[in-house]
Amino acid sequence: MTDRLDLPRETGPRLRPQYDPETFGRMAERFARFLGTARFLVYMTVFVTVWLGWNVLGPRGWRFDPYPFIFLTLMLSLQASYAAPLILLAQNRQDDRDRIQNELDRAAAERNQAEVEYLTREIAGLRLALGEVATRDYIRSEFQRLQDDLQES
Repeated sequence: MTDRLDLPRETGPRLRPQYDPETFGRMAERFARFLGTARFLVYMTVFVTVWLGWNVLGPRGWRFDPYPFIFLTLMLSLQASYAAPLILLAQNRQDDRDRIQNELDRAAAERNQAEVEYLTREIAGLRLALGEVATRDYIRSEFQRLQDDLQES
């Protein structure tokens, strides 16, 4: 059957899993925030201590990861291999937010600078206009001079 250009294509089965990038990003940020807490360090310390204690001090038949602790190393490597990209994703999202905030701040600063320059020009104009207006002291000095001139003549 030929594809018609006036009709939308029929969607076939998708092989890739569908996910919402925004939700995934928020989850990555929460995870990255949790990794940077003392609580996580305490949890990991307790986990590793229990793991080592169980496999060193536990009954021989119940030990599942003997001395070189290869399974523990594998578990920690797996955790790190997932944590690193999630932390990078969270940092990239934060960089994007920072970039947008910097652009907004720059635009606000430019508006403020324009307003300051406008007000500066207005104040300069008012000063020039006031320079042409006769002040009370100037009028008094002129009257005094005229009075002195009248008294001399």
